[in-house]
Amino acid sequence: MSAVIALKAVQPRTPTPPKFEVTCSSCNLREMCLPGMLCAEDLARVENVVYARRRVKRGDTLFTAGAEFNAIYAIRSGFFKSSLVDAEGREQVTGFSMGGELIGLEGIGSGTYNGTATALEDSEVCVLPYALIEAMAQEVPALQRQLHAVLAREIVRDHGVMMLLGSMRAEERLATFLINLSRRFVRRGYSASDFHLRMTREEIGSYLGLKLETVSRLFSRFQEDGLIEVEQKHVRILDIAGLERLLACR
Repeated sequence: MSAVIALKAVQPRTPTPPKFEVTCSSCNLREMCLPGMLCAEDLARVENVVYARRRVKRGDTLFTAGAEFNAIYAIRSGFFKSSLVDAEGREQVTGFSMGGELIGLEGIGSGTYNGTATALEDSEVCVLPYALIEAMAQEVPALQRQLHAVLAREIVRDHGVMMLLGSMRAEERLATFLINLSRRFVRRGYSASDFHLRMTREEIGSYLGLKLETVSRLFSRFQEDGLIEVEQKHVRILDIAGLERLLACR
């Protein structure tokens, strides 16, 4: 028996396969992120800006309103909501972000994060210290242009939200929200018509400026009209042209 034990003792261990490290150049979300369409030489330099990759569990916050701004975050996977809390303690959802998008940009001007970013599912982000981005942008003009493009895109998005909340009827708001989600999923290679909502209907209502009861009623109405199919958080868009016609009737 001792010989058998000795034989087992010298059996080699199966080597642990090396962990594959995702870099900016190999990331499938690169074209939607800060590196954008940088050339290979500039991209290699920008990869040094990624300080760390951080996993955020569902329900945990990435940063909170009022905290000192020191980094922006590129979402590698997952989904986040941005929100504010009013003087009476009520949450106001200000946006939803998914893979390939940057969050925390609003802190560039004020020096603090204006809202709280909370993970709606287990997520992973790349941490991009802003001081390093600023220094690198001076050496890589293409990065500076890309940063300006990203900031401009955020301004356009904020303007779109203001229009959404200021002038649209309730059904137009929800239709716009679903169409926007559909287009964003398509850009990431996912289905345009079949997806899972990471946010609750209450959070959708907070973002759209609608009561929970109104959101639920509209989902039911869209389903009855044959525009969508809904099963809890799973949505199938059956007639995207029909949703778009709701907006064309303005």
